[in-house]
Amino acid sequence: MSELTGNRIRTTAGKLGLPHLAETINEFTRRADEAKMGYLDFLDLVLSEELAVLDDRRFRQGLRLSRLPHHKTLDEYDFSFQPDLDPRKVKDLATLSFVEAKANAALLGPPGVGKTHIAVALAVAACRAGYSVYFTSLDDMVRNLKAAEAAGRLANKLGTYLRPGVLVVDEVGYEILERGEANLVFQVISKRYEKGSIILTSNKTFSEWGQVFGDEVLATAILDRLLHHCDVISINGPSYRLKNRLKAIERDTDVA
Repeated sequence: MSELTGNRIRTTAGKLGLPHLAETINEFTRRADEAKMGYLDFLDLVLSEELAVLDDRRFRQGLRLSRLPHHKTLDEYDFSFQPDLDPRKVKDLATLSFVEAKANAALLGPPGVGKTHIAVALAVAACRAGYSVYFTSLDDMVRNLKAAEAAGRLANKLGTYLRPGVLVVDEVGYEILERGEANLVFQVISKRYEKGSIILTSNKTFSEWGQVFGDEVLATAILDRLLHHCDVISINGPSYRLKNRLKAIERDTDVA
């Protein structure tokens, strides 16, 4: 390849928004020469690698916009510490068929059992698959919606929670809501119904949601829409955080 041709390809690639091709054209041609590639094989190589770079860039941008608290995966989850949890159920969720169907997933259990870890791992998988993701705690969502309502911007703020393909709502049940606050949650659940997926975590059973939302009728309306298409996984094992804390205490005691 002549220098003139290489420069022209780099310029064209830059204009097309293909910076990886512009940077690696010499490497591509070297590999093509060594493998004695035909024209179609060479074109396939260039397009495949450019697509992989674009997908990775989109994935990293999606993670930045998701506001996920961390980027853990299911490979990092210690299923052996929760023997009552069937890994197959979680891995079935990781196929994202529920996201494709615009259905929901609920992870229930006491604090520290890894609900948020699994929720985040599913969200990371969804992001990698090309779905838009947004993470919030229930308390943060309610606080932001209340502030927007007071400022006359509720419809605009609702879009934050309605636009993503996957909305992760963490820590449902840690604070008791007033009826007006519960109504804001109902608006999000109702408007997302069969239009986008929700992954939620809660330390309360569904029978306790009437107390959480301060109104049995409103809680029933929320659950009716949330659970119509929903996979529910209960985790009732010991706390990861307590396990790690106890190990640290044991190490300190042994040293002493």
